[in-house]
Amino acid sequence: MAFEKIIILDDEMIIRRSLEEHLRRRRYYVASVSTIAKAKALLAQDNFDLIFVDVKLPDGDGTELLAHLAPMPNRPLVVIITGFGTIESAVKCMRDGAFEYLMKPFSIDLIDVVVKKAEAYSQLLKVNRYLSTEQQKEHEILGRSSQIVHLKKMIRKVSTTEATVLITGESGTGKELVARELFRLSPRSDQPYIRVNCAAMPESLIESEFFGHEKGSFTGASHRREGRFELANNGTILLDEISEISPRIQSKLLRVLQEQEFERVGGNKTIKVNVRILTTTNRNLLKAVEHGEFREDLYYRLNVFPIIMPTLRDRRVDIMLLAERFLERYARKHGIQTSGFSKEVVSLLQEYDWPGNVRELENTIERAVILTENGTDVKGSVLGIYSNLNSLPEQEAAAREQVTRIVEKTDEFQFHRGITFPLNEGKANTGDGNNIKSLDEMEKDHILFTLRLTQGNRKQAAEILNISTRTLRNKLNQYRSEGTVVP
Repeated sequence: MAFEKIIILDDEMIIRRSLEEHLRRRRYYVASVSTIAKAKALLAQDNFDLIFVDVKLPDGDGTELLAHLAPMPNRPLVVIITGFGTIESAVKCMRDGAFEYLMKPFSIDLIDVVVKKAEAYSQLLKVNRYLSTEQQKEHEILGRSSQIVHLKKMIRKVSTTEATVLITGESGTGKELVARELFRLSPRSDQPYIRVNCAAMPESLIESEFFGHEKGSFTGASHRREGRFELANNGTILLDEISEISPRIQSKLLRVLQEQEFERVGGNKTIKVNVRILTTTNRNLLKAVEHGEFREDLYYRLNVFPIIMPTLRDRRVDIMLLAERFLERYARKHGIQTSGFSKEVVSLLQEYDWPGNVRELENTIERAVILTENGTDVKGSVLGIYSNLNSLPEQEAAAREQVTRIVEKTDEFQFHRGITFPLNEGKANTGDGNNIKSLDEMEKDHILFTLRLTQGNRKQAAEILNISTRTLRNKLNQYRSEGTVVP
């Protein structure tokens, strides 16, 4: 992560000018001052990456600046420079937070070495700060099915390349796990790995999260902040649920893929990065391209090497292998001893279709372990899954009947053999072609009906419709532009 702004604090003009000219030739912005007071004024006005500090200054001891900088969340790294150094003072400065301690006279080449080392250390600090807020799951890809054998073969082939990879598949199939394995086996495995959940970020903030922002670029931007692409420089970035980013951000992302450069929000300096991009989605991006929701040129840039994740129901031979591994893990985690699965449970696990895939299986096993009596086997009564709809518990059946009653009370839908049909202008659908609505009209009716059914709760409506809240929001904006009153 390249530095941008550096302060030189020294009362010797020759040293100050020499450092200033050299660093400016290296394309850094440099501010040079001769007193601690002037340095503090600069630090109060802007963010700086690095500061060279002389010890003996007209208004005090330069090492006092270390205590002043300590509480600052985005403080610059400090390099102490002095002509009167001792081992004791060097040790004290390093304990107080200095990054480096240089004795005068020093060579200009040494300054280059120190700056490059400081840049690498700064990136490491920021990446570690970011990763400390992320929950890392170091789970291996398990399975002996032909689909998993093929998947692992594809991962090994593409991991050693620089190719952009698009990982697609249903929710819960392990797309993020594959991305982490691609990173682990890559030549960049000793560099940063940054994950961005595109679906979880508000549209108003995602540009700043991707590319960072400058101080004062918007309300609340109290300091300069590096974006995820800068943190991932020389490493790998995973854009999880890439289909959820807006067209405006799609065009900016396309530039990063093509040119490996961008500007921060509110900034005009072009920042170069070297990042390998991995992406995931549970949507059909080609259909999103056809509907104008995703840029075609970006799709082909991302889809250099596609990996399609198999569903759990298509590799049933792996179900018990996964279930037994999850049983072992969560029994140990929760301190519960169990003798394994009962025969009834084995049958249920293998017959169930697992619409939530491996994630649903893992959650089911953890819940079952918690509910199992210590020292006994896991029984079907604590599993909470059922092989068919006829064995639904009374509570779920009652909930289904309640939803049915709500829908039947509306005058917009008719029920025929359990299927709802939107009617055309409230008239019965007689089969006359003139009364049959187009697919777009039926989709619109269904979305608006679901929104009314949930009393305007968009998150709940999106879950029922099995689409993202962003897709729902885009649909509603389209309906408004067509003059439709949206709940």
